[in-house]
Amino acid sequence: MRIENPMLGAIEVSDDKVIEFPAGLPGFENCHRFVLVHEEGREATVFQLQSADDPDVVFSLTGPEQFGISYEFALSDEEVDALQLARPEDALVAIIVRKDGDDPATAGLRANFMAPLVINVGARRGLQKVINKLGCDILLRAQG
Repeated sequence: MRIENPMLGAIEVSDDKVIEFPAGLPGFENCHRFVLVHEEGREATVFQLQSADDPDVVFSLTGPEQFGISYEFALSDEEVDALQLARPEDALVAIIVRKDGDDPATAGLRANFMAPLVINVGARRGLQKVINKLGCDILLRAQG
């Protein structure tokens, strides 16, 4: 399948690389199929989650470890079923990041730790876990 990415242009993606989000994402419930893409030739620490249903829908993702954070939260039985998750080690947790501000002198990255994405890498199914209250453990550790 061919997907148009606003930053990388036209991308050819095989169907076995598509990640299904059965419920879509909050605010983007009509987008169910996504692919992870990154710039070729560079080590990928930030990926783009590109919608295969709407080329204008794209999110930047990274792992919480990129911020030096160990991140744990529980999934409900319904979420485990939706992900078709049999083993915890098959779950990939990713954080949506976005540029904060337009002024280059003060701009940084804003990371959404209250709504991580969980992807079953084997089954290629995902969901966004919206955490309404801080019911997860976040551990900050020094880099270096």
